[in-house]
Amino acid sequence: MKTTLSWKRGIFSSTCQIFSGEEIIGELTNYTFKQTAEGVIRNKRYFFRTKGLFKQETQIIDGESNQVIGTIVYGSMMNKATIEFKDRTVSWKYDNTWQTRWSLYDKLGIYMKFTGGHNKGSIEYEEEDDLLVLTGMFVTNYYQQAMIAIMVAVFIPIWVSVIN
Repeated sequence: MKTTLSWKRGIFSSTCQIFSGEEIIGELTNYTFKQTAEGVIRNKRYFFRTKGLFKQETQIIDGESNQVIGTIVYGSMMNKATIEFKDRTVSWKYDNTWQTRWSLYDKLGIYMKFTGGHNKGSIEYEEEDDLLVLTGMFVTNYYQQAMIAIMVAVFIPIWVSVIN
């Protein structure tokens, strides 16, 4: 049976809320300057801790046991990622050039489809996996923040040279 969730984030908010109908079932909060995020879904807590400077990876940590349960490895073109768990590997990718659709899949097919922009969207899946819901949202947010950082790094020097 297909399940659809929705998600929303305020314009300047660092927290994304995940809804089943009108009920909030989870949220993902990014701590920008700490390179960490905290996700809670259906009362289960996870942490995402990013390490590295140029070749970054993110550890997925179970909030109850404080054990690393997975790792996210990012693609160099900022459009793919690999999520490695002990028992499986799941891939993340953008499905269109506008980066408004993305999915999680493995060698057997698609687990989840995500749609949305910066502030709201939806998640569809057949088989419930709350950790993948949070992880799919985390990777998207990671790439959005990276794109903003690149734009700032490129455009501020240009802007400064124009006003001088």
